Parts: sequence; C-alpha cells; structure tokens
Amino acid sequence: MDKMVVRKSPEAKIQKEINKYLLYKGWFVKVTHGNAYQDGWPDLYASHSKYGARWIEVKLPGMKGSKFTHAQLDEFPKFCANGAGVWIMTGADEV
Repeated sequence: MDKMVVRKSPEAKIQKEINKYLLYKGWFVKVTHGNAYQDGWPDLYASHSKYGARWIEVKLPGMKGSKFTHAQLDEFPKFCANGAGVWIMTGADEV
C-alpha cells in the first residue's frame, strides 16, 4: 500500500478514507500530490483491471467544500479535453 502524504487538513482525512475504500474494492491507488512541483495535478491516480484508470481530486463535501486552486482550474479541463477525466470525490463511497 502506498504511504499517504501526511497532511492535517480535513481533506487529508477524506483522502485517507477514499484510498482505503478503493484498495478494498480492488483498485491500485497512488498519491500524486505532495509538493510545490505538482500544482494542478489531482490528488490520486487509481487503476483497476476491470474499470481502467482514474484521476481523483479530493474535496470537502457540500457548501463547506474546498475550493479549486487556480492551477487546478487551468489544468483539469486540459485533462478532460484529452480523454483523461478527473473524478471529484468528497467521500469514500460510490455516490
């Protein structure tokens, strides 16, 4: 299992829960965000033998949700325009 980046934000707790959930469901999960050189990258890369690969950005749920950075607003549409969508996950479930 990949080591999680140690952060103390509320998003870090959700990211840890998502990572655990996806591993349980048979996904390979890699933490991709962790330093200044990774601005605009989603938090996780996950792949599954049946479902393929996914980029995942972790945000807080609901009205108290976290905001996208300027780099994410610039880069995420580029991912999507080229066939690599970004899942926005706010919890460890399939909703």
